[in-house]
Amino acid sequence: MFRTTPHPVHPQLSLPALPWSPTRRRLLVWAAAATCGPVGVPVVYASAGSDGWPTTDASPAAQRIVRWAAATADNQGMPFAVIDKPAARIHVFSARAQWLGSAPVLLGAALGDRSAPDIGTRPLSRIRPEERTTPAGRFVTEPGHNLRGEDIVWIDYESAVSLHRVRSVHASERRLQRLATPGTRDKRVSYGCVNAPEAFYNQWIAPHFGKVAGVIYVLPDTEPFASVFAAASAY
Repeated sequence: MFRTTPHPVHPQLSLPALPWSPTRRRLLVWAAAATCGPVGVPVVYASAGSDGWPTTDASPAAQRIVRWAAATADNQGMPFAVIDKPAARIHVFSARAQWLGSAPVLLGAALGDRSAPDIGTRPLSRIRPEERTTPAGRFVTEPGHNLRGEDIVWIDYESAVSLHRVRSVHASERRLQRLATPGTRDKRVSYGCVNAPEAFYNQWIAPHFGKVAGVIYVLPDTEPFASVFAAASAY
């Protein structure tokens, strides 16, 4: 049963989801840690259950995380995704580590792999530009809804970081156009949340992360890979 109390500081972002644990089942392991998708965004699709991940589309670090998660069952029987911040891409896998699809994403405007300790308690107007980071680490996700009734996926509730369909906050941000460009610099625009193309979100995120918990691995962009994912370094 979904609760309907908005986030105390960021009600415009999303509603809390299921009452998991007192800490909202947030796990940061090894962390040293509108609404329409644009036509023509280069999204890679696969049939459900496909085993053929096109690794030419993935960085070595993303491939390492996937090998490690599959070999050790670190996802604990849950669907999982890898958000590759340096490449500004997301790769989604089933609970059985089968590749489902990959797509470009928008990320926090600032480089950095940690969230400010109190960022989830501050209004957006008090978040400084250098604090608009997407934190790196391993997260157990939670489903939720925003005040428009749209489904979202919490990555880190306490820091008000979620994964959702791309939405236009200010026209000047050109979020839809940014998703369609080939570069990665254009993808840094949010306050920390991860924006995915609507069609991709509807096809792969909503069905696999929108009703149950999942695991998301967010790769670092400033800290060494081994400092965030030490156990995966050997893979």
